[in-house]
Amino acid sequence: MSRAATTTDAFNAVAETSRRDLLDALAGGEASVNELVERLQLPQPQVSKHLAVLRAVDVVRYRTVGRQRLYRVNAVALQPIHEWVSAFERQWNQRLDRLDDLFAELQQEQERPT
Repeated sequence: MSRAATTTDAFNAVAETSRRDLLDALAGGEASVNELVERLQLPQPQVSKHLAVLRAVDVVRYRTVGRQRLYRVNAVALQPIHEWVSAFERQWNQRLDRLDDLFAELQQEQERPT
């Protein structure tokens, strides 16, 4: 079976651990390639390669300041991932609410005099 291209959408692009690490590193704001290399302790060519993949699907953008590029996350491009994960979040919240209800029932039963 052939492997899906990493540049088709945000889901494929963020499937790789190093690219998720890059997004985490950029969560606090803009950073240059050299800053990202230092933060992630990855070789510069590898960071540049991963940034190119993330740029191709518009998950990261950059602006040029002098001779360097400052990269930042484009949160709008991550919206499909957020929407997909939100469905699971709702399921888990419902399950946790049911568990809270069960604990409350058990606690009431223990507090009743026998």
